[in-house]
Amino acid sequence: MSSRSLRRRAAALVAALTACVAVTATQAQATPTQDVITPATKFYVDPHSKAAKQALVDLGNGDTENATRMAKLASWPQAAWFTEGTPGEVRSKVSRLVQRAGAVNRTPVLVAYNVPGRDCTQYSSGGAASSAAYRQWIDAFAAGIGKGKAVVVVEPDGTALLPRDCGPAVDPGGELTAARIADLAYAVRTLKAQPRTAVYLDAGNVQWRPVGEMARRLLDAGIRYGDGFALNVSNTHPTDHNTRYGTWVAKCMWFATRGPEEARGHAERCAGQYYSSAAPNDGAPGNAVSSADPATWRWTDAWFDQNVGTPPAEALHHFVIDTSRNGLGAWTPEPGKYSGDPEAWCNAPGRGLGPRPTAGTGVPLVDAYLWIKIPGESDGSCTRNTGGTIDPEYGVVDPPAGTWWPQQAHTLARNASPRLTFNR
Repeated sequence: MSSRSLRRRAAALVAALTACVAVTATQAQATPTQDVITPATKFYVDPHSKAAKQALVDLGNGDTENATRMAKLASWPQAAWFTEGTPGEVRSKVSRLVQRAGAVNRTPVLVAYNVPGRDCTQYSSGGAASSAAYRQWIDAFAAGIGKGKAVVVVEPDGTALLPRDCGPAVDPGGELTAARIADLAYAVRTLKAQPRTAVYLDAGNVQWRPVGEMARRLLDAGIRYGDGFALNVSNTHPTDHNTRYGTWVAKCMWFATRGPEEARGHAERCAGQYYSSAAPNDGAPGNAVSSADPATWRWTDAWFDQNVGTPPAEALHHFVIDTSRNGLGAWTPEPGKYSGDPEAWCNAPGRGLGPRPTAGTGVPLVDAYLWIKIPGESDGSCTRNTGGTIDPEYGVVDPPAGTWWPQQAHTLARNASPRLTFNR
């Protein structure tokens, strides 16, 4: 490519980046809504996001192709994570973000991620030192929102990965698990007390907890105080799979709380992803039931049709889905490549951005598709349980969890499905 052509492309990219920032700057002209999240809700775009900065780095390196993709990525709204800090620090940071978004009549998406014992001491371990410290932190988080408008996702993995799930030696008496459930309920209740805040309690993903078990956990952890639950955070499972799973979970919670008298308190009776009333799950043709294969979910659908029916839409909890890396669906390594857990969720290679963030999903129970996990941030230093430090899928030591990783960001943007365009 000639230097003149390169200059023309660079000039066009700079103009696109300027336009991306201008979109945010002119959003104040929009008509504000009194509702926190409706099909017309527009989410806040940070003009100083990591993707925007990467676009400038790529442009400076003469890589206009990746710079353009990063500029497109930067034009779409992404969540802001709050993972540490003193109560004073988190209040100040949350307040600044909510004010910036409010100034342009946009709704920010925030993630509260600081619960004690977070992530079972794995790649994203950490959290507040105690329940008392966590509750002070949540109080400050809520105060930072105040009367502003916000959507908050509460504690990714916090409900699906309870202390009792971390191993038999972690919580033999159950005290830590009871404290976790109480902390989650406190967080949902406290955040929802703010007048213009929508709160979604994380619920893992379609490939994790059975429907009935997740429904029970959500009920125990205070979902009744909030607006609903969140699915697929930091994961790659297809949007339609999570939609189906989320619908079952919502119906199961209704079944266990407002269904037939004999069902009250018995979410465990709900059919799940592996349910079959017609054949044993013995692997024979037509008999295998898989949580990854919707073709085998007809039995689950039939169970809900027969036992739950069609509850009033207003009686069911809604949910949001993270589509930040599920455009190509889940990653599965070659058969036999790994003898242990391949950590399919961890920096899954070759993935792509999924459906763009929007509150206009067209699905009655799905309030929004969101980019909750920031595209381009590492999940941690994955090793696929090979015993070394290198991630064999990349041939390097992956960056620590939460670290910006240009290679991953470029891949997600390049493989986006649908194709990545500027947010107009």
